[in-house]
Amino acid sequence: MIAIVEAARAGLLQQKHLPKNLVAGVIVGIIALPLAMAFAIASGAKPEQGLYTAIVAGLMTSLFGGSRTQISGPTGAFIVILAGITAQYGIVGLQVATLMAGCMLVAMGLARMGGVIKYIPDPVIIGFTTGIGVIIWIGQWKDFFGLALSGSATHFHEKLWQLLTALPQLHLATTGLAALSLALLILTPRVTKRVPAPLVAMVTATVLQSIFHFDGVATIGSAFGGIPQTLPSFSVPAFTVSDALHLIGPAFTIALLGAIESLLSAVVADGMAGTRHDSNQELIGQGIANIVSPLFGGFAATGAIARTAANIRNGGNSPVAGIIHTITLLAIILALAPLAAYIPLCSLAAILFVIAYNMSEVRHFLRMARTAPSPDVGVMLVTFALTVFSDLVIAVNVGVILASLLFMRRMADAVRIENDNESFKAATAHEDFDLPAGTMIYDIEGPFFFAAAEKLERVLESVQAHADTLILRMRRVPFIDATGIETLAEIADDCRQFDTRLVICGLRSNVRRKIDRAGLGSRLGKHAFYPSVTDFMRAEHGTNK
Repeated sequence: MIAIVEAARAGLLQQKHLPKNLVAGVIVGIIALPLAMAFAIASGAKPEQGLYTAIVAGLMTSLFGGSRTQISGPTGAFIVILAGITAQYGIVGLQVATLMAGCMLVAMGLARMGGVIKYIPDPVIIGFTTGIGVIIWIGQWKDFFGLALSGSATHFHEKLWQLLTALPQLHLATTGLAALSLALLILTPRVTKRVPAPLVAMVTATVLQSIFHFDGVATIGSAFGGIPQTLPSFSVPAFTVSDALHLIGPAFTIALLGAIESLLSAVVADGMAGTRHDSNQELIGQGIANIVSPLFGGFAATGAIARTAANIRNGGNSPVAGIIHTITLLAIILALAPLAAYIPLCSLAAILFVIAYNMSEVRHFLRMARTAPSPDVGVMLVTFALTVFSDLVIAVNVGVILASLLFMRRMADAVRIENDNESFKAATAHEDFDLPAGTMIYDIEGPFFFAAAEKLERVLESVQAHADTLILRMRRVPFIDATGIETLAEIADDCRQFDTRLVICGLRSNVRRKIDRAGLGSRLGKHAFYPSVTDFMRAEHGTNK
């Protein structure tokens, strides 16, 4: 329980800090109430399962996570993935995939992979988060406008066409309540930030529906039969080894996105609270949360940026706030669950409209499209298009691969291989030796790796046959990989064939160790290596004397 231990060491568990953590926990619990239900319904689960997820995952992350202020629960980023898993494998399949994802997250934390996740580049993250926002927005049209759809569409473009076709037959009362909820979501923060806008919108729509009983407006009661006024109970999802094998892919997707989302949220929390999270422990905490959540009727959870930020803004500075958030949700279920039957689904759809807009980061997307280098824009657009029209897993994989290839090309382009004869002569004009005829000096600057190896071979292929001595100045080579070592060995073989002496100067210790470990050092001999070109020339000058 690293977060709790660190909070105790910092004195944050003292009584004087309890009131503000209590207030923050209650506020975040109230904020989580409509969000948890909305995310659950959009993911293909029951509204109470979203509440169970927020309760269990929130408690586990507060106890075992690596951030003092992180609040976990169902999030918008998961909707697209979870809805697809639920549609294909059912709610039990979703819970099994969640449990497997939790085990993967724990393994990632134990393997200390917390620092690796942050290397996913911004164009990929912006591309898939904007894509997810678009899918969520389009996916809520049905409940927002009260549309009656016939048949089931599989692909995004088919769903969009089906919704556009049905749009003229929108339900007026449903659309009116949805529009009112959306207006309240937008205007409430401008009037007051003390009362959560999602709560205002949901309560207002619920009160109107309970008073006027608008005909044809779908509610949680009409769609799900209400919310049970009971605590979540322990139950192990039934599955076979065959089921688990089919769910490895979906489970890995949940784990990957959960890791990214949680660590991004923890970074945001650090910036707001001036803390420093333990990324590996955070993965372990999120893993435990996703293992325990489906055992109590929940599903996948991750760090929630908006709720975490609200926690910090309202004074939360220790895991106590996260625990109070859990207790608040439990109290609401036990006391007010029957009233949830009147909550209109269109009001929850309006909440998801706003969530989708905030998640999509449209302004950031457009700014990056205008100002970023063209290759990065291409990676972002490809990731966005694949997220919307294909699959999030494919989108992230392709995006990361494209970004990696782009990075390697840039690194290869940054490697400089230039003839250094003239600059060496100018720098050593005061020395008592001259650069012998037939001696060629080439300065290599940058990483000597597989993407740059061909460039070096191309530059040197004609030099080896015409030079008596070839000097490679490698003082600015920070590292060398296996391909670089093989390329160096081939250059040595070519020099031997043309009876050209090969000299390597200025090797860093880490590069020299790799060359020696590969056996290239012994093949070239100790007289092939010098600390600098000047040292080599002085040694030669002394020999000539």
